[in-house]
Amino acid sequence: MSSLRPSALDAFFAPLERLAGIGPKLGELFDKLLGRTEGKARLLDVLLHLPVDLVDRSLSPSIADAPSEGIVTIKATVEAHKPAPPGRSRAPARVIVGDDTGDVTLVFFRLPQKQLESMLPLGATRIISGKIELFDGLRQMVHPERILPVAKFSAEDAFEPIYPLTEGLTSRRVQNVAKAALEKIKPLPEWLDETLMTRHGWPGFATALQRLHVPRSFEDRAPDCPAYKRLAYDELLAGQLALQILRAREKGPRGRVLKGTGVLREKLLGALPYRLTHAQERSLQEISADMESDERMLRLLQGDVGAGKTVVALLAMAQAVEAGAQAALMAPTEILARQHFDRIAPMAEAAGLRCALLTGRAGSAERNSVLKRLAAHEIDILIGTHALFQEDVVFADLGLAVVDEQHRFGVHQRLALAKKGAAVDLLVMTATPIPRTLVLGYFGDLDVSALDEKPPGRKPIDTRLVSAERLEDVIAGVGRAIHAGAQVYWVCPLVKASENEPGNAEEGRILMNVEERCHALQRRFPGKVGMVHGQMPGPEKDAAIAAFASGELAVLVATTVIEVGVDVPQASIMVIEEAQHFGLAQLHQLRGRVGRGAEKSNAILLYSAPLSENARARLEIMRETEDGFRIAEEDLRLRGEGDLLGTRQSGMPGFTIARLDIHQDLLKIAREDAILIYTRDPKLETPRGEALRHLLYLFERDAALKLPEAG
Repeated sequence: MSSLRPSALDAFFAPLERLAGIGPKLGELFDKLLGRTEGKARLLDVLLHLPVDLVDRSLSPSIADAPSEGIVTIKATVEAHKPAPPGRSRAPARVIVGDDTGDVTLVFFRLPQKQLESMLPLGATRIISGKIELFDGLRQMVHPERILPVAKFSAEDAFEPIYPLTEGLTSRRVQNVAKAALEKIKPLPEWLDETLMTRHGWPGFATALQRLHVPRSFEDRAPDCPAYKRLAYDELLAGQLALQILRAREKGPRGRVLKGTGVLREKLLGALPYRLTHAQERSLQEISADMESDERMLRLLQGDVGAGKTVVALLAMAQAVEAGAQAALMAPTEILARQHFDRIAPMAEAAGLRCALLTGRAGSAERNSVLKRLAAHEIDILIGTHALFQEDVVFADLGLAVVDEQHRFGVHQRLALAKKGAAVDLLVMTATPIPRTLVLGYFGDLDVSALDEKPPGRKPIDTRLVSAERLEDVIAGVGRAIHAGAQVYWVCPLVKASENEPGNAEEGRILMNVEERCHALQRRFPGKVGMVHGQMPGPEKDAAIAAFASGELAVLVATTVIEVGVDVPQASIMVIEEAQHFGLAQLHQLRGRVGRGAEKSNAILLYSAPLSENARARLEIMRETEDGFRIAEEDLRLRGEGDLLGTRQSGMPGFTIARLDIHQDLLKIAREDAILIYTRDPKLETPRGEALRHLLYLFERDAALKLPEAG
């Protein structure tokens, strides 16, 4: 499968600065607007930077018929100039314009009279657009937004697109650059099925871009018009096709049968203090069936906080060991890797499984010992961080790779770990419940198992919304709780005061930080309060968490660094300060740090008024439910696809045009289309396949064409 970019796309990928009138200064503004942190903005970038709204500047039949609200566009003749009185520089200049039905006074502040007379000569007819308001019973328009000679006004000017902007750029400037880019691009072969286009009334690719950047009616606006839907479908199809190619590459030409004896799994199950939930049993059956087949397993295990993913992963790894292979579990952070090891090792070793930990902080002697035992097959399960896929890590026989918090790793990292063995089965996990739409959109290369039940015995968490004005009451309540033996997490949005954004002080929006809150609580509860945040050295973080886990500390003040992986069952109170600044998924993950032990648990969401409608909705949802899957769906509804999945790396870029909260129906069609395309033309060699290569490049999914073969 050739990975050379088709020459027909050269114009799309040309630097924006090649357009007339785009100098270095303007080029930098467009680089910033279009998110080009590396390299220069290209014609493609501005073409896919679509308007978010339209202003209707359609010509009113007359001044008398012009609406009294919103933007008004009139055709009028200049009847009189009334300059500002001499010596009164702050007084406005006025220009009277009219037609047969009435007149309007145009008001200008601090504009030179000569400029006004040049722009609006007496007796000239002009097209004038802006907001008309009544002042002393007379119509006036303060600083019109548009003044054009009649000859320069056309139907194209009637509907003005409004773009997302950066300081120094206007929507009109962006539209002019987009128009210039449209003139430079060449026609491309059609990659969509003709029947599909006819059924939905979709235009061609270039026509769709033209209609959105140069709208001809008020209907030509995002996101439900045919032109926008056409481009959204293009992007979704590019993503789904890339996922199909990736899936085939990762599965490789052959698989490996990992059929266990069941002996180790029975020992592990017998040692558990509870029975597996139906969801765990179902997921385990799906994973076992994959491992026993002769195709490589590529499966996503997603579960709510505390749903028992780790136990399922351990039982899967035990099956690999029973089949004579080794297993690896890779976590994104040192803290999470150590948490997994501390939780898994005792259970595994009691069943006769040999475990080891390998992270970037391991000393050379410890590391060399682990590597030697690993290569000699004296380690059954290796747990670690990115260190696992370094070149000198050699497994004797890796059969199963488990990747935790999948969305923090890229496709190439997944492939690197899978290549540590022959046809390695891959199980990826996430503790962030993901809406079904996003699972399809981002993990379409994976089969999915969902843990949608909590293990028995988990007590509900009492979640309360408390105004920051009652902070003192909350601190007093925390004091009573720790006196009774409770342990408390206290989460703040910032590490230090200097991280507050400039201007927050003037607006009264100073966010509390970990350092200040920790010092304040230490004064109240000496010797009982510690802190942990992402800027601390690793050993200091581990020491703080260990002191909290041992009960030496009663309060741990933290940032969201504790969001994943920190497991202290005796902690029963979670205070989240400035809760309105956190996303729903984050709030849910943080709350999930409590409710893990026998004690009744509480979550206190401290908020500062006034709350936006969206923030209030988020907090109310947290109070209403602990169902992570419902919370994820609500999060998608409230803020769109956004950054719901956190860090996006290679192989998982965000969508530029498609909105998964709106275009779910298109995603399902794109998935079916991509499966059919890949089944019929896996090397994209047919005429449509060749056209689809253009699509993959346009939406930057061409990495799928360049990925190495797996297996």
